[in-house]
Amino acid sequence: MSVFVQCPPKFVAFRCHLLLALTSVLICTSCVSGRSRGSQDFLDLLLEIVQDTSDLHSDGTLRSVCATACDCLRELEACCPGLLSQRLELLAGRRQLESSRLHQPFAALHTLALRNAVYQLTQEKGAGAEHLKALLGGITSVAWEADQDSGLMNNKDSAILASLILGPMGVVPTLQTGPDCKELRSVLSSLLEESYLLTPLCQAALLHRLTEVVAMVPGIPPAIFRAQLLRLLGTSEACLLHSTLLMKCAFTDSLFSAEDEAFMLKRLVVLSQHPRLSTHEKLFYLDCILHFPENRPISSGDETLPVLLTPRLASALAPTVFNDSATLLSRFNLLCLVHLEEGEEAEEGQGLEYLHDHLTALLHIVENGGSREIVVTFFRAAFLFLFYFNHVERYSTSLTEQLCKLYLHHTNLAPHLINLADQTQDRLPESDWAVGLLTAVQRVITSITQLNPKDLKWHLKMLVRVAEEGEIPQTSTLSFLSRVITPSFSSLCESGDWRQGNGLLAVCRRLLLHPSLDSLLIPLADILQHLARCYRDTDIQDHARLYYTLLTTLSREKLAGVMKQGATNGERQVKKRSLSSLMSEGEGLTSLLTIHQTERAIFRLTEAQSEPRQESKEGDFDENKVEKCPDEANAALEAYRAQFNDPSFASELTLKYQLAHIDSHDSRFDQLFSIRLHFSLTDDHYEKLQDISVPCLFREKPSPTVKLRLKPRRPYPTTLHASAIVTTQDGLSWHTAVPDVHVAFEQTFMLLPSPPSWGEGGRLSVFEGLWEDICSENGESAISLFCCQLKEAALNALVETHFLPYLVSDPSNKEEFKLLLFLPPQCHILLKISSKEDAVHFSIATDNWLLLPHIGSYLLTITASEEDPPS
Repeated sequence: MSVFVQCPPKFVAFRCHLLLALTSVLICTSCVSGRSRGSQDFLDLLLEIVQDTSDLHSDGTLRSVCATACDCLRELEACCPGLLSQRLELLAGRRQLESSRLHQPFAALHTLALRNAVYQLTQEKGAGAEHLKALLGGITSVAWEADQDSGLMNNKDSAILASLILGPMGVVPTLQTGPDCKELRSVLSSLLEESYLLTPLCQAALLHRLTEVVAMVPGIPPAIFRAQLLRLLGTSEACLLHSTLLMKCAFTDSLFSAEDEAFMLKRLVVLSQHPRLSTHEKLFYLDCILHFPENRPISSGDETLPVLLTPRLASALAPTVFNDSATLLSRFNLLCLVHLEEGEEAEEGQGLEYLHDHLTALLHIVENGGSREIVVTFFRAAFLFLFYFNHVERYSTSLTEQLCKLYLHHTNLAPHLINLADQTQDRLPESDWAVGLLTAVQRVITSITQLNPKDLKWHLKMLVRVAEEGEIPQTSTLSFLSRVITPSFSSLCESGDWRQGNGLLAVCRRLLLHPSLDSLLIPLADILQHLARCYRDTDIQDHARLYYTLLTTLSREKLAGVMKQGATNGERQVKKRSLSSLMSEGEGLTSLLTIHQTERAIFRLTEAQSEPRQESKEGDFDENKVEKCPDEANAALEAYRAQFNDPSFASELTLKYQLAHIDSHDSRFDQLFSIRLHFSLTDDHYEKLQDISVPCLFREKPSPTVKLRLKPRRPYPTTLHASAIVTTQDGLSWHTAVPDVHVAFEQTFMLLPSPPSWGEGGRLSVFEGLWEDICSENGESAISLFCCQLKEAALNALVETHFLPYLVSDPSNKEEFKLLLFLPPQCHILLKISSKEDAVHFSIATDNWLLLPHIGSYLLTITASEEDPPS
């Protein structure tokens, strides 16, 4: 606030940004709703700015600040409804007085405040026409005293207001004022008469708010909008048409005649296919047709077409194969709704027949190698067709036959067919079409006489899905599997393909759960026994042998329980040990092969004390070495510049951490082996990290050190998510979360990469050269100043504690400390620390200005514990 007051008026952009920043801070910290003194002062400032009319007849330089103040007031009112309820007369007068471009923000602000004020009155018991009149003509200032009611709505009321939807009028709160509402009527008429001056978006928002006001005040007839209807019904702006539809939803036949309704519907049909409009606009108009608010609706379904949308009118929206995917599906859905009642009585070449022919045309495109988008579009259209017309047998049967032929030529469409069957079953549980499709596909697959090895995996996927249906006989599936493992039909067993073998076992696993397992027992056992003996993959043999043992040993009920238990996710690791000893051994094997999940973290990574890279060598130091030996100093600087231009120059940062147990004691994790640490990034400041292996971790022994090698893209602080897989002493594998690893900004500091031959004088020459380069360049370089109050002893202690390794000046010179920090991959921070009369000055120079906030925050942190606070 003080910066804004002291800022000269000519800095218009800066003053605007200050207002926006203040608004954001006050709203985000809930200071406005909390009635703080600072928010009251800021509100007074904003109102003072918008009331200043001295700029009306000047060059207009202050209008931007006034417009920004209007926007800030509107944001405050939107977040805290009722804030400006006592300022309606002021806002109305200022809006009417303004004839420049500021008229629009004033109109938007006035409309929002009016709507919120009326809503606030509807929530007060006994409020009526007199209260409304006083509100519109009142000049009382907003008082936010601690012992008075501020008039602001609480969070619950604000949420209700934000979700006020114009639907049936019974759900909209009303204010009973009687016919005496001439003040409100005057305000509404004034706003509506001036609305044509606003941009379309602002007009739409204004009409929406005023519609809500009229809906809440029954004393104002909806006919007040009649003068605007002629302009709105013929508009080409989507936002204005949307506001008109909301108005129609609110007032129905009290404002819109039957002729208006028919005209609007025909206009929507025309706009939804207009060639000059974008796809998104046409889709919006199609959606408006689907949810068209009728004057007298017959039903209240989510997608109930208006009665006036006849098949003749909707025929203009018939989909074609040249439409894009979204438009095609939207039109197809609309036409399905239009012809839903025709059923088998559809005339030749019209209605339902046309939709089926269109679906067939899409199928032919897919069959001839259509793109992935066309494939997805076809299956979505097929689902829509089935959703509405699955009861029409001749079309549903025809679609089944066509899909089977399609699958036979394009087996890679198996996932789409499975998904279509799943979705149809979920959405149409009373229909048996999905079972019929799966039965037909099973018949197609099992009747194949010559098998293509590339198609086998898709056939097996389909048969797995077929086996899930208990009412489909599986005899033909077993016959097909028997042929597949026969060398004369397929070379699958000899090839030992692990993926194909797993696909075959997946079918067998599903068959173990089939209701007709008793009749499938012998052929299924023969198949499993053959796989256990002849399949050239040990893993497939082991699983086949296990399934064979389960099939021939357990009863049907126990087998079903075991298979269903094994099919669940990994959340339930503890299994009931109530079966035979064979099952106990199987459970032990399963437990060993399963990665268990710990309930909480069992260890953490803590930062280890480490010295900075490239330690300084001890020896005599001569600060005047640069002046005495200019050639040597310049040589060091030039050598460093040449080395610095190498892209691989010092790009890696090594951090050391201690891996230690967390205090919570669990004896199972006292001794851990084969620890594999995995790290994931939370931003893009660093390259992806490799996993780290730690041999062991024992609670009673010293913690091992973990070296974390980071490759920074930008040397910023970051947080690493971590997890680990460990093995306990009993041989079980566990996955555990590891507390996040926080990399602080100061952990990216490194010593200047330089050869020992340079000595301290060489590093000082590099410092002076880099300082001169940064001060003379623009681009990414920047200089800054940080000040704080520190005594001499505290300053010396601070330098010795935090910056001694990076000191390039004479340590005995306490008047000025020169520090050179290198931050990989290629950034520098240079500091000159000196004591002045008023404060300690940290002069900062860096070749990356984006580091300034981080170094400023770091300096604030390390100086915060001193006696005097930093500035």
